[in-house]
Amino acid sequence: MGEDRGMETGEETGRRRAAVEGCRKVLSGSLRPGMKQKLERLAAAAEEGEADHYGDGVVRELELRVAALLGMPDAAFFPTGTMAQQVALRAWAGRTGNPVVALHPLAHPEVHERDALHAVSGLRTVHPTTRPRTPTAEEVRDFEEPFGTLMLELPLRDAGFVLPTWDELTAVVAAARERDAVVHLDGARLWECTPHFGRSLPEIAELADSVYVSFYKSLEGLSGAVLASSTELVAEAKAWRHRYGGMLFEQFPAVLAAQAGLDTELPRLASYVAHAKPVARALREGLAAAGLGMPRVHPEEPHTHQFQLWLPYPADALNEASVRQAEQTGISLFGRGRFMEPGLPGLSMTEVTVGASALEWTEDDVRAAAADFARRLAESTGGPQG
Repeated sequence: MGEDRGMETGEETGRRRAAVEGCRKVLSGSLRPGMKQKLERLAAAAEEGEADHYGDGVVRELELRVAALLGMPDAAFFPTGTMAQQVALRAWAGRTGNPVVALHPLAHPEVHERDALHAVSGLRTVHPTTRPRTPTAEEVRDFEEPFGTLMLELPLRDAGFVLPTWDELTAVVAAARERDAVVHLDGARLWECTPHFGRSLPEIAELADSVYVSFYKSLEGLSGAVLASSTELVAEAKAWRHRYGGMLFEQFPAVLAAQAGLDTELPRLASYVAHAKPVARALREGLAAAGLGMPRVHPEEPHTHQFQLWLPYPADALNEASVRQAEQTGISLFGRGRFMEPGLPGLSMTEVTVGASALEWTEDDVRAAAADFARRLAESTGGPQG
């Protein structure tokens, strides 16, 4: 994503959080409960009996539940997705005899994990494409180097939460098979992909040899991830999980939160995805009508319930206007999200997430809040620009 020229100080981050917590209405993200409220919810969800110990009990119940949801033979719970994917890719390298992983340069392991695949697991990565999208079947089929595993991030978050079409996805998987490569899905946000593909979770997961899913990104869990695959691969993954320090004594708080997310948030995700489309349209139209240059939503029609918003202003000015709107009106367009300048100076981007709190927003509500945001930006910048 390049250098982030929208970094905040600790004081600025605290101010943003306090402003959003005081809001009565938030469009992007959600009004997060505090620690006490989270603990009360967990206590209400807990049943009598002993907690888990080293992966049994409620941990095993969650593993089996997710395996069934994905239509996979078995699954293993991990404390983090970073660990789950390192283990999966390391195991596949051993089974294929090839330590090379083909993935996108914007994929999570390349951008957010401090080169862990190489430094910790001894793997090497190659990039069939540098375009901000999933590689095509031709790019995979014709890539000049051999690789043992093709990793696909669905959706590709740092490219704008973008997804291929179903036909494109099946074609790229077939191309990997032609090269005798296994396919691993980084499905941290796979839960919300079903509307775009028009396919169920098992139909999507069936394309791959292994799938990772997260519980805190879309399901509002505390932490944790699951790796689903064959019984043999999961057994090996659990051995590596122990070696990587992921065999925790008790994990029931994270597991209870994950179960609650599957119960409550998973059934709602399709409604969030559907609502993201009119929200994106109204946000773009409202900002444009207020004279904010050439606001751009990417993708123009969101593929999931998340998308990027780009504006031709410095990140500091946009972030200040966002916080002031929350502080002074009790309404926040962008929630805890902040604008960054990942490329050209003065061209800023923020990620918008349409969740439960956004469902009460009509298109007129979004346009009105966009106009108000534009006024506060003009106050700090001296008027419209771009």
